[in-house]
Amino acid sequence: MTGARLVPVRRGRDPEGIVLVLHGGAGRGDRAMVSPAQLSVLRMVPLAQRIAFAGRSRLAVHRLLNTHRGWDSRTTPVMDVAWALERVTEEHGDLPVALVGHSLGGRAALLAGNDPQVRSVVALNPWVLPTDRVGLRDTQVLVVHGGEDRIALPTRSAELARRLETTTPVGYVTIPGGRHAMLRHARAFESYAADFVTATMLGTPPRSEAVAAVLAGSTYVEG
Repeated sequence: MTGARLVPVRRGRDPEGIVLVLHGGAGRGDRAMVSPAQLSVLRMVPLAQRIAFAGRSRLAVHRLLNTHRGWDSRTTPVMDVAWALERVTEEHGDLPVALVGHSLGGRAALLAGNDPQVRSVVALNPWVLPTDRVGLRDTQVLVVHGGEDRIALPTRSAELARRLETTTPVGYVTIPGGRHAMLRHARAFESYAADFVTATMLGTPPRSEAVAAVLAGSTYVEG
């Protein structure tokens, strides 16, 4: 049982897939609750709207608000994603899912992406650890990382992508000048996420050259 919450962005008339958008945010004391008004949550609103617009009525898009801020060892964001997958399946049926997360939300998306319902994962400036072991098999993965991120180190996400590429279709896009909060180059982060989600979930041709290159087989691309 969790205290997580789902915020519907677009339910769709008869959706073909589901997108869960996962926020980041550092911890603020022991088991601090998530506020809908905290910056790490608000940061995902335009991203979720961009994906909903790109998917039209064919994708149901929901934002997940975690039980606690940061990475609580007793109720982790991965547990919240598992809860959310059950809820959206109850609402929409057994449809394929895309997980899109920023920072710790990117880490949660990668670690929760082994669920058989998950078709694709987008990790934006993911805060990952060298000890993270991600087994995704056929899930399609896109990592997008700002070259000037000083909070979630790009070297760590690049190393994780190198480990993944032996077993998993994975692409890694670097955004020169991009920083952790995604305020600079926000449109690039959002467009890459929306392109990858609609391409992997709906077969829509991507508009961005970077995502097109990743889907064509290139692993490392500069955006």
